[in-house]
Amino acid sequence: MSIFEKIIGSLDAKREWKALEARSKALPSEYCNAYNAIKKYMWTSGGPLEWKDISRIFGGILDLFEEGAADGKKVTDLTGEDMAAFCDELLKDEKTWRDKYRTKLNDTIGRG
Repeated sequence: MSIFEKIIGSLDAKREWKALEARSKALPSEYCNAYNAIKKYMWTSGGPLEWKDISRIFGGILDLFEEGAADGKKVTDLTGEDMAAFCDELLKDEKTWRDKYRTKLNDTIGRG
């Protein structure tokens, strides 16, 4: 991949992220607050590595929240009471930053 392709890809991802953020801000406050809490949890607990996974996961959450808000449901009607378990389930089959750092640590120790 050329440097130009890396920059263009990055710009496309940035535009898509901004569009996701705009969608979240258009949600009712209960949903927007939950979305922001989910983002914080996922990033601090080792979120997905690849943009396609990030886009799919957060886009899916927004789709769910938009439908739920339109139907007048509470956030926990959609996610369950354990928000962390909801997030962990979304990430269970994804390669995460935690996985990357775990592998790096084990490789470093293994070389010692």
